[in-house]
Amino acid sequence: MLIRSVEVRVCRNPGETTSQDGMRAGGNSNFEFLIVSMKTDSGIEGHSLGFAGRGANMAGAIAASALKPFFEGKDPLFREQLWQDFRTYDRWWNHVPIYSYGPFDICLWDIAGKLCGLPLYKLLGAYRDKIPVYASSFVLDTPDDYARQALEAKTQKWHAYKLHPLGRVDFDLAAYRACREAVGPDFKLMADPVAAYSYEDALRVGRELERLNYYWFEEPLPDTNFHGLRKLAAALDIPICGTEVLPGSHYSTAQCISESVVDIVRTDVSWKGGVTPVMKTAHLAESFGVHCEVHTAIYHALEIVNLHCCAAISNCEFLELLYPISDMNFGMKRAIDIDASGYAHPPEAPGIGVEWDWDFIENCTMKVL
Repeated sequence: MLIRSVEVRVCRNPGETTSQDGMRAGGNSNFEFLIVSMKTDSGIEGHSLGFAGRGANMAGAIAASALKPFFEGKDPLFREQLWQDFRTYDRWWNHVPIYSYGPFDICLWDIAGKLCGLPLYKLLGAYRDKIPVYASSFVLDTPDDYARQALEAKTQKWHAYKLHPLGRVDFDLAAYRACREAVGPDFKLMADPVAAYSYEDALRVGRELERLNYYWFEEPLPDTNFHGLRKLAAALDIPICGTEVLPGSHYSTAQCISESVVDIVRTDVSWKGGVTPVMKTAHLAESFGVHCEVHTAIYHALEIVNLHCCAAISNCEFLELLYPISDMNFGMKRAIDIDASGYAHPPEAPGIGVEWDWDFIENCTMKVL
């Protein structure tokens, strides 16, 4: 079986998000996206949504010029060979963004699942068939806004709530305290200031998070600040979670584990390169007795792939979903299956199990490459 053709759809979502400080000075986003499709000479097709940063035209051009020709004519079942070969291919002046390879790898797994007649999580080797969900905030205007969302998550019987605050210490501390007061002493809360603090501020905030019984402290410093993160992890009792956007996927994560840079590592199918590196990272972390939490892939068509991976990983506690979930639930005919007890269930259809809304996708498509 060979990949006969690869198609990249460049799509513009009609929606737009607005938030305090324009999503922390990065600017508001209308969440443009790609749809990558692989067709094989046996008639089996694989599809995946692709993250596109803040511009699908740029992301699509990179995908079409650097990745499409790499995959055309290859055997889609040689996933590991393709993963290894692409490292050399990319090093010789392609240098694609961290989110570029992921949807192509997902297409390969989608094809394999359909060929075998198995949902992805069972193809990978199922560990469970439901995953606890936690709500992950956008950047909100006031501490009370975070507190209201945290209480909503608890009321819905979701299993935790994570704040993405403004990155200003006084505001952030007020938000952390407001959430704890709103949900009581035992509901799980996490803090993710997205690399906003100095070491000194992170130490101060971490001490307060320990007093407030927060569950973990995520990316308080940039992922590349190994020295500061190592000092912070040694100084604090609250677990430090990181490696979310660290270049090098599981290779650089291995160093972070072996040198105790962080306590909990991160991976996901979008920013780390697909299903293949997610499973590599999870098994690497498992060998060291370290938790590997799967980071939100933002769009729900990718979150379903994350969900399959979570169901095949023993050392991952949660599925993370941005909240409110309706903002990212597009391009599919069926929403993620979340039950009344706050557990997400992976689809049982062969492959990744996404039922694509091709009418919506067609209306969003700006060009096909």
